[in-house]
Amino acid sequence: MLRRGFLKEKKGLAAVEFALIGPVLATLLMGTIEMCNALACHQKVTMLASTAADLVAQTKTVSASDMTDIFSAVTSITYPFPSTSAKIVISSIVSDGAGNGTVAWSVAKNGTALTTNAAVPVPTGLMSAALCAKNACSIILATVTFPYTSPVSKFIVGTVNMTDYFYARPRKSTTVSYTG
Repeated sequence: MLRRGFLKEKKGLAAVEFALIGPVLATLLMGTIEMCNALACHQKVTMLASTAADLVAQTKTVSASDMTDIFSAVTSITYPFPSTSAKIVISSIVSDGAGNGTVAWSVAKNGTALTTNAAVPVPTGLMSAALCAKNACSIILATVTFPYTSPVSKFIVGTVNMTDYFYARPRKSTTVSYTG
């Protein structure tokens, strides 16, 4: 008799359904927020790399104080994410005449600069042999690595390194020189 009364009772049905569905909906909501934060951070990393390469490519020569100013300017792009641990490497890659590149100079913030005269693989078409004779053209390479730590899942996933590269051709000369 007690069983029949229990099966007909509808007063607590909504509460039971919510108790079953609520955690799933909360997880989906937090996952959506997390994905949006991660995508926003990755977009800012891409923008940081493109802006850094573009700022250097707009000059004929760049000094150490210019690079400090550029690093300060581009790290503000990552706001509201903390930019103190972003690794930024800006390098000038000159043509070897065969479609490959070598490092003319490299400057880094919070990271390791590329070794001068080291060979660097360059995407096809950027410095093809038809376009560039030896040391006749160059590109500016900006590499950014940003350690993204989610406020929601930092205990589950931890820190994820987001890395992006950007290539820019110098605008005012064939190469950008560094005066250290």
